[in-house]
Amino acid sequence: MPRLRGSFALAQRLTASLKTGIAKHCPVNKGMQAHSALKLLVVALGALPSIATAGGPVLAAGRWDVTSTVADIAIPGAPGFILRMMRGKSKAEHKRLPPAQGVEALLVPDPKAGCRVDSQRIADGRYAQALTCPQKRGEPMQIVRAGTYDGNGFVGQATVTGTTPKGAMRIVLNQRAARIGN
Repeated sequence: MPRLRGSFALAQRLTASLKTGIAKHCPVNKGMQAHSALKLLVVALGALPSIATAGGPVLAAGRWDVTSTVADIAIPGAPGFILRMMRGKSKAEHKRLPPAQGVEALLVPDPKAGCRVDSQRIADGRYAQALTCPQKRGEPMQIVRAGTYDGNGFVGQATVTGTTPKGAMRIVLNQRAARIGN
């Protein structure tokens, strides 16, 4: 399977990997497939779409990490031990910001993601986003993000909901953005 980018591709890959992993007979394959899919999901969620807003603190130019950690996960049909292994796992997305950017620059996704911003608010040190990300098959995934921000980055939570062939899935990610260098 070719390497896919963005939330849209990630949602597709997550669903396909879970189907493939669960269909195989070896528990190790199930775990590796689901774990790989989750890694991709976490990376994409670090770069969800946003709309630029005026005002707010200006972030320092340089290298930034957006780290997502799985807080809770429920995927029907996935083995319980795999879901337990995924809890607490982190993945960082590396970004380079030019001078004079606000927190919205850390929320901007890969344009290939295909996600639609249903609503967004970035003001008074708080941000909130609601997104819809299409999948190749099935209903679109819904992503809701909320948290706080300042000149040092942001801290928040993203909740991904959608459906798999075996039922409703839900993934909760704790997210943090921090500057790591020039």
